[in-house]
Formats: sequence, C-alpha cells, structure tokens
Amino acid sequence: MNNWNKSWQQENKNRKKNKKERERLVIFLSVALLFVVFLLSLCMGAARLTLGELWKGIIQGGGSSMEGNIFWYARFPRTMACALAGAALSVSGAVIQAVLANGLASPGIIGVNSGAGFGIVLSCALGALGGWTISLSSFLGAMTAAFFITFGAKKIGASRSTVILGGVAMNSILNAATEGILTLKPDLSLISTDFKVGGFASVVWSRLLPAGTLILLALLFLLTLSKELDLMSLGEETAQSLGISAKKMRTVFLLLSALLAGCAVSFCGLLGFVGLMIPHLGRSLVGAQSSRLLPFCIFFGAFFVISCDLAGRVFFQPYEVPVGIFISLIGGIFFIYLLLKRKGGHRID
Repeated sequence: MNNWNKSWQQENKNRKKNKKERERLVIFLSVALLFVVFLLSLCMGAARLTLGELWKGIIQGGGSSMEGNIFWYARFPRTMACALAGAALSVSGAVIQAVLANGLASPGIIGVNSGAGFGIVLSCALGALGGWTISLSSFLGAMTAAFFITFGAKKIGASRSTVILGGVAMNSILNAATEGILTLKPDLSLISTDFKVGGFASVVWSRLLPAGTLILLALLFLLTLSKELDLMSLGEETAQSLGISAKKMRTVFLLLSALLAGCAVSFCGLLGFVGLMIPHLGRSLVGAQSSRLLPFCIFFGAFFVISCDLAGRVFFQPYEVPVGIFISLIGGIFFIYLLLKRKGGHRID
C-alpha cells in the first residue's frame, strides 16, 4: 500500500512538472512569435525593406533618408501601437473576467471601450486633439463605464448574464451619445471613421507615447498583483476570508483594467473582442493562474493584433483593410462559439 502511495505521488509530481514545462514552452513560443511578426511588420508594407535597409533606417534616424522616415515615422510607431493595444486589451479582458467571474466579459462587451471612445470624442469636441489630455479623457470614460456596470450590478444583485446584457445596453447608449457629438461637430468625422472600426493607420508619436507609458506602468503593476487577482477570481467572500480586502482590490483591478482599455482605445479606436478571445485561449493553454495567464496575454495579445494589422496591409495591396475588420470577424465567430458552448447557464471556464 505504501509503495502504491509513493508511486501515485511520484506520478502526480511528474504530471505537474510536465504541465509547468508545457506552460513555460507556450509562453516562450508566444514571445518568439511576437519577435518574428514584429520584425515582419517593420519590413513589410507598401514599401518593403530588407533587413539591411531596416538597420540603415534605424541608425540614420528620421529625416535623413527614406528608410529612416519609413521606420521612425510609419512602421515603428504603428507596430508598437499594435503591440501595446494587443497587450493592454488582452490583460484588461483577463482582469475583468476574473473580477466579475464571467467568461463572457471583456472591455468591448461591457461598455469600457465605448466609454473610452465617448471620452475621447467629447474631449476632441472641446478642443483637445492629442497628448496626455486624450489619454486622460479616454481613461475617465472607460473607468466611468466600468464602474457604472459593475457597481450598478452589485447594487441590484444582477446575475452574470444580466451584467453582459447591461454592458450591451451601455454600449448602445454610449455609441448613441458619441454619434450625437459627431453630428453636432462634423469636423470630427475622421475620428468617427477611425474609432468605429479600429485601426492604426493614423497613429502618431504624440498620441502613442503618453498612452503607451501608462499601459506599461499598469501592466507592470498588475504583474505584481497576480496572487491577489487569483484570490479575487474565487469570489469576493472567499477572498475576504483569506485576508484580502475584496472591495479595495476590486476597485484597484477595475481602475487598472479601465486604464489599460482606455489608453489603448485612445490610439487604436474601438477595437473589440481582443479582450475576450486571448484570455480564453490563454486559460486553455497555460491555465487560469494569473502569474502565467497575464504574461501570455501580454505576448500573444501583441502578436495577434500585429498579425491582423500586417495581414490588412499586405494581403490587399494597394488597398489597406483596417485591423478592426479582421478582429471583428474572428471575434464574432468566437463569441458565437462561446455562447453555443454554454450549457444551462453554467460558466464556461
């Protein structure tokens, strides 16, 4: 009997070890894929660059050569914007799903992205056209939408499905308000086009740098809170019993998720479904533990958005298909799959 117990324990240890090795391998592969597609995005487009020309453009800087102008003013900011948006929206979705304990929740579905878009359009209508003001307005809009949905649902005791329906209603209201502002301010029509679809064609450093700085700080902070996020995913009562201030941590996580989504929307527009798909894929590949799920979301989310943007630039030349079209098509199919997977209203994950 003792030998059988020792054998079972050893087998269990080996199984856990193999699982951890697979999870590390998945994260390593996501980093490798991100590196490859990042490099391809820098080289490919309307004007293709060889690795030698790319290096020449990096060394010479912008304004001194054609390669330098292409790299510093077009390819590099656009590729960085794709990476930051993919990482921010994916992690924001993972955090929201954990805090709400709802696998169908994401920044785009519960109204966070629409709130950010409304904040930006309102800010632009009042005269702010770039820099920190845009990032702050986007964050405030996203935060307001997130808190209205989550705390409103908590107040009335809404079910998880009701939270999603409330988010759909919030999206509709905010989109209507945004369209109302654009109707009264027709000179902002270009903003409407960018934000409705989601894309990176008009990314500039003045808008990317403030938002990108906030995204990196928020991601680093969240990585230090992985244990607390795991406890919150067990439910507020359980987290409270384990010594976590559930209300305080819920507020912190919602603030950080709103900051990530709001800053991403400030330069990429209403890019939906990234925050829904990537966390689900991550949980199936590396598990639900935040110390592994969040890094996966960062790297694979960045890889996914860069890949979609690259496909839109390369496969339809001389035209360019906005990245939001690809992601909405893939995301819509994925969302239907999740709905069909639900059985009797039980959680998916």
